[in-house]
Order: sequence, then C-alpha cells, then structure tokens
Amino acid sequence: MEAQSLSALPDSLLLHIMTWLPPQERLRGARVCKQWRRLVLDKLLWRHLDLTSYKIPSKVLWHLLRKHLRGNLQTLKAQGSLHSTQKQEAFTPALMQALGKQCPSLHRLCLTKTDLRMVSYSCLPSSLTTLELTCCEIPSLWFQVPEAPQAGQGFPKLQHLIIQNVPAFSNQHLFNIAVQGTLKMLVLSEAYRVTDIGIQRAAPHLGELEHLALCQCSIGDSAAYFIGRHMKHLCHLDLGSSFSLTNTGLSCLSSLPALEELCLESCSGLSSETITAVCQMLPHLKHLDLSGMNLEEEVIHSIKAGLPSCVVANTVSSTDLSVKS
Repeated sequence: MEAQSLSALPDSLLLHIMTWLPPQERLRGARVCKQWRRLVLDKLLWRHLDLTSYKIPSKVLWHLLRKHLRGNLQTLKAQGSLHSTQKQEAFTPALMQALGKQCPSLHRLCLTKTDLRMVSYSCLPSSLTTLELTCCEIPSLWFQVPEAPQAGQGFPKLQHLIIQNVPAFSNQHLFNIAVQGTLKMLVLSEAYRVTDIGIQRAAPHLGELEHLALCQCSIGDSAAYFIGRHMKHLCHLDLGSSFSLTNTGLSCLSSLPALEELCLESCSGLSSETITAVCQMLPHLKHLDLSGMNLEEEVIHSIKAGLPSCVVANTVSSTDLSVKS
C-alpha cells in the first residue's frame, strides 16, 4: 500500500491538527502548499489563540492582527514582559484599540505578567465579557466608567472577572466594577488589598452574582455578613484560606437559598457543629469542601451524617491539585 501524506486528510481534520500548533508553525505551514496556505487563512483556525507559552514580540502581534485575527478572534490568551529585562510591552493602548475595532467578536481576554499601567480602561475592546488578569499591573482608576461617556466611547460590559495575584487591585477597583451591575462571576485570588470594607461597599451592587471566590483575601465575618445579605443568587461560593472567618460569619451564609457549592478550604476557625447547622439550612447545597481544615475523621463522619444529600470533601490528592492548577 502506498503511504498516505497529510494532504490526504480531510480539511476539517487538518484544521483541527493545526489548532494545536504554535502560531509560528501555523504561519510556516502556509509555505508547504496551496492547500495548507488556504487552511492557514481559514477563519476557524484563528478564533481562539493561546500565546501564553510564547514570547511574542509586538511586530508579530500586529502581523497576526492584520492578516489572520481581523474579524475572527474570539479568545486571546497572552503574556507580557512584566518580569523580563525587556520592558517593552506589546499590549499598548494602540494595540488594544485596534483589537477592539478589528475584532468585534473578541469576548475573552486573558493576560499574564502584563504591565497595563499605561492602558486606560476605555482602550479595552468593548466586546469583552470575560477578563482574566494574572500577575499583572493595573492603573489606580481602572474599571471606572463615567456616567456620561463621550460619543463613540465604549466600555466592556464584563460578566466574568478573574483577578489572580494583581497587587494593585483594591477596594476601589472592586467598587468600580461592581457598580456597573453586569458581573455574574467574580474570582479574587491573593487580592490582599480587598478588605471587609470593600465587600461592604460592593455587595449591594452584586445582587446578580452567581459565582464568587475570595481566596487569600483580607476578609472576615463582616464580608460574610454582606455576602449573605445581598448576594441571593450565588450558586458557588469559595472562601478558601479566609483565616479570619469564624462561626459568626459562617452563620450569615445560611441565608443564601440558591447555594450549591461551598468551599471553606483551610478556614481553621470553624466548628463542625456550626458547619453542619449552616449547611443544613442551605436547601440546594450539593458540594462542601473542607480540605485543609485538619478535622478528625470522627468529626468528618459526623458532618457527612448530618448532610446526607451533600458531597463532603476533606482531602485533596496530588492529582486533584494538578487538575485545579
């Protein structure tokens, strides 16, 4: 039998294979033959672009935008040069504005190690609904939208905001995004400048929130009180490593009627009796995470017995940790 070449595969399968290639390799593939050049220009190949594993210079980003991403891009993941010796950032105000104009379908932007201090919030593509920032720097007035924007000035209507280890993110940033009233999901990890006062100010504007994670933040019982008072649509709540949370604060969460998942990982200041009593008052609770609380086996059995309709997790294996990461 004659050996079959890649060109013998259907175009749909070749496109799927090309999605796993780095952008540089995709562009080089266009030189193989006319068929591959046609496939590299296909819109499907450039809908979701992950550049986080590569150091892409500004010239390459502009080339991709002009030749391949225009009108196609829906998801963009990339890293900047925040901790590099070369401080020239590819994500300038000009590039952000060009993404907004030429990629009207761009709804998810994930940036890592990117310095955004020179980029105003109004420069972000107005089509964004999901923004993820990891180890980034942001300006002090970010997420602020004027009451009367200038003509032609658009701002993102974010539904999902994920902030991980962004040192500058503060109570004011939280308030600025909360008052827009569009958030459905909010994840704050290692946001040490977010305190109980910030949650108090923002909570009345987060009534439509369905997913909230406050991991390693400077919060305690007061934050739990305002969460329970205002966020009645919460289905998922993660208060992992909130070491200031006590039984008093946990009791405030019993007023969340839609809560299905509750994570109290490493919240060591809680008693098993209060945990059981509060969870019994949550009619839709399906999953309770007590990992890292160093509870005795008898105590775990007691909690499980009191919550027969809920899955109680109290250990995290190395496999689970890798999945979470």
